[in-house]
Amino acid sequence: MPELIADFSLPITALGSLTSAVQFGFILGTLVFAIFSISDSFSPTKVFFVCAVLGALFNLGVIWDNNNFNSLLLFRFLTGFFLAGIYPVGMKIASDYFEKGLGKSLGFLVGALVLGTAFPHLLNLFTQDIQWEFVLYFTSSLAFVGGLLMFFLADGPNRKKVQKPDFTAFFQVFKKKEFRASAFGYFGHMWELYAFWAFIPIFLGVYQGFHKTVEFNISLMSFIIIGVGGIACISGGYISESLGTKKTAAWSLSLSGLCCLISPIAVMYFNPALFIGFLIFWGMVVIADSPLFSTLVATHAPAENKGTALTIVNSIGFAITIISIQLLNILRIELRPEYLFSILAIGPVSGLYFLNSKNPLKAR
Repeated sequence: MPELIADFSLPITALGSLTSAVQFGFILGTLVFAIFSISDSFSPTKVFFVCAVLGALFNLGVIWDNNNFNSLLLFRFLTGFFLAGIYPVGMKIASDYFEKGLGKSLGFLVGALVLGTAFPHLLNLFTQDIQWEFVLYFTSSLAFVGGLLMFFLADGPNRKKVQKPDFTAFFQVFKKKEFRASAFGYFGHMWELYAFWAFIPIFLGVYQGFHKTVEFNISLMSFIIIGVGGIACISGGYISESLGTKKTAAWSLSLSGLCCLISPIAVMYFNPALFIGFLIFWGMVVIADSPLFSTLVATHAPAENKGTALTIVNSIGFAITIISIQLLNILRIELRPEYLFSILAIGPVSGLYFLNSKNPLKAR
């Protein structure tokens, strides 16, 4: 981003706008996909392919020499828009293949998402001397290859195609109390997750501020703390087969909420090894419940509207991440830095409330 901003002579404030444009594109894209029941009305593997190709092309659009700030915003927005046909549609494809063992299969899928999220921190260690355009060529090529792989995949045996778009499905899915419980549990999880990921480098810096003799390799530590969540997603899927999906998700959400509350003590009093160990543990429990909540959402959604249900829940969940990230941005000025992450406990507490109290789910 800094090199892109310099090359196009943009103000430094453009960084936040260009980053947010992708998120807003994804949110609007998921809304459109949900309202028009795209992944339920059409072959989800072909939807995945088309969106991967279009997303890759719009990602490459940033390289165009005649770009200005508005065209760059548009290209980033459209990249985010077509990501709506990747992540939630990928979960829809998995649910079409796995009725039993869905938590395990989604554990692998979300684990891949986690590694993708962590990868830029690792890339930052090795690509400081490489032109920024190379990153876009590389990621667009991977997106195209991923889409091509999906093109040759048949739709799952459990897929139920709707005959025409159901514009009421957007609202109808929330009438089922078990679905609401799953969805609102997921929303509480999302309040914490992306804010935690976004502020990990800052939190490591806060620790260094309290302990002047400590110096972390922040890029490497951020990659490890976020990336280890991929292993947790896979492990959580296997654990859920014996412990139950709901119970495993509740335990993970409880432990991550506890980490939020412990974080001020950790940053002030833990020694460096214990502090990093604490963050690695938090990096695991903060994401381990994500595929499990998606499993609960898919399980309790009507079979013919499963893709729509997953997409709308993703849309609302990612909208919530913008609110929590911006709130932490504001509170960085108002709060002592060691207390910043404790605000994230709001998510796990509310998620557990909806999961277990207001709209109880049957254990499964």
